[in-house]
Amino acid sequence: MKSTAPQLAVRTEPRAFGWVDAMVMLALLGLLWSALHFGRGMLVHFDATTVPQVDPSPSQIPSFAGRTLLRMWIAFCLSLFFAIATGYIAAKNQRARAFILPALDVLQSVPVLGFLSATVTAFMALFPESLLGVECASIFAIFTGQVWNMAFGFYHSMVTIPTDMQEAASTYGLTRWQRFRTVELPASAHSLIWNSMMSFGGGWFFVAQSEAISVMNKDIKLPGLGSYMAQAIERGDNQAAFWAVVAMLVLILASDQLVWRPLLVWADRFKIELTESAMPPTSWVYNLLRRSYVFTWAAERLWQPLVDRVRTAPARPGRAPLVTSAVGKKLLWRGIGVLIAVWIGYHVLIGLIAAAQALPGALTWPLLGHIVWLGFLTALRVIAMTVLATLIWTPIGVWIGLQPRVARFAQPLAQIGASFQVNMTFPIVVGFFVASHVTLNWGSILLIAMGTQWYILFNVIAGAMAIPNDLKEASRVYGLRNWNLWRTLFLPAIFPFWVTGACTAAGGAWNASIVAELATWGDTTLKADGLGAYIAAVTKSGDTPLIIVSIAVMSIFVVSMNKLIWRRLYAFAERRFRLD
Repeated sequence: MKSTAPQLAVRTEPRAFGWVDAMVMLALLGLLWSALHFGRGMLVHFDATTVPQVDPSPSQIPSFAGRTLLRMWIAFCLSLFFAIATGYIAAKNQRARAFILPALDVLQSVPVLGFLSATVTAFMALFPESLLGVECASIFAIFTGQVWNMAFGFYHSMVTIPTDMQEAASTYGLTRWQRFRTVELPASAHSLIWNSMMSFGGGWFFVAQSEAISVMNKDIKLPGLGSYMAQAIERGDNQAAFWAVVAMLVLILASDQLVWRPLLVWADRFKIELTESAMPPTSWVYNLLRRSYVFTWAAERLWQPLVDRVRTAPARPGRAPLVTSAVGKKLLWRGIGVLIAVWIGYHVLIGLIAAAQALPGALTWPLLGHIVWLGFLTALRVIAMTVLATLIWTPIGVWIGLQPRVARFAQPLAQIGASFQVNMTFPIVVGFFVASHVTLNWGSILLIAMGTQWYILFNVIAGAMAIPNDLKEASRVYGLRNWNLWRTLFLPAIFPFWVTGACTAAGGAWNASIVAELATWGDTTLKADGLGAYIAAVTKSGDTPLIIVSIAVMSIFVVSMNKLIWRRLYAFAERRFRLD
């Protein structure tokens, strides 16, 4: 054959910069300027003895929203890196998995206030007389509200990658990096994006506690939307609360259109299926970015030449490489891991010694029994929330996931529900509970569900959307209907995703109990009998021994539930419900 047939030839039109590229460049410059502008406020002088109050004027809301959004995205980037690193190591190394999964269980069980009480003083000492110390403590607290769901989700996606894909990667001799980049990360992209979306909403849920820091007899309010909300709640200012809610809704919707929806459209190409869906997800931002030439130009003219130069760089004569074999590299990484484990173990041991020294004389057996009883009451609320949320949101999530047109509208609504802070509902909830004579012992179940049920919904939607289209077509060919369809396709397909959502929802419910079991609006306060309300009270008063004991009791409850229930369900899902 002398040349390619004309009807088979691929015609490539020369591309050039246009108005779309100009818009993209302006948007990138605007983002860079905004990050530098709002980040500059983190480096100002700070004096803990003269903490200024947050300006209640609505005109300050755009500035506060920018500061909060910057903290949220910094925390999210740290969470994404941590989740991918820990999930990958846990999936690939059995010894590391035996340490990482229990550690994640324990860390997930520690409430945001517990992290704040332990880190505020440390960060302030690390950056003396600078607001950066308090900013780091706030970012770290938001990080702890985002990262655990992402880590569990990515780990589960890694261990459920079809075996034939892993065998194909081994057959082609892919290196670890090539396997991760071309097989493992794309196969996990869909779940990772949905869990990232949910985790970002979880960061919004605890942003008030992260910016209005009231621990260890310290009352510090950082300039931000969360502290603005917290101050409105303290004063019972309905107008300020309304404008804060409006600003938060605008940010959530903007994030959905500009970030999450384009990412979901991009991740749709990585679904493991043989036939394409008739109604794939769409995004106007994604379509606009695909029309731009600036990213293609940067990849061809800047990134690829740099990669080629690094790959072809000759070795310097007279100097032997640091590690010359795969065994040497393995020993090097193992040594680094041992050093990190020793460093973490040393600091954990120091903390345990300090805790043991603080407990004698401050804790009695009757008081310990009372704290355990409060933990049991909160555990009943967590179980009730998980069961009710599963029964309600599983069929709804499957319906949304199977209907792309419905998902287009339901996705931002679900994000709003996941991000909406429970304490912003207190003007309505407190009034309703008082008028209807409902105690917070029962009403707190509703408040806990408002903050954590979305983990189940988001993961079920992700599971339904990840069902291969060829399996759905096969179910139609065989005439599966109603319960037979659910039993043979829907429930097996979404079960691994539901386990991740229910596990993180239960863990988040313990954290949310701190907010839900103590409702305050202005001069009206409702309190439930539970461990969450107890932790909130002792943390605010700065009672270190009781803070340690109550958080330890909560951690024991969460770890026990994870060990007895969720770990077994994870193993069952990995063994039975894989696309092999």
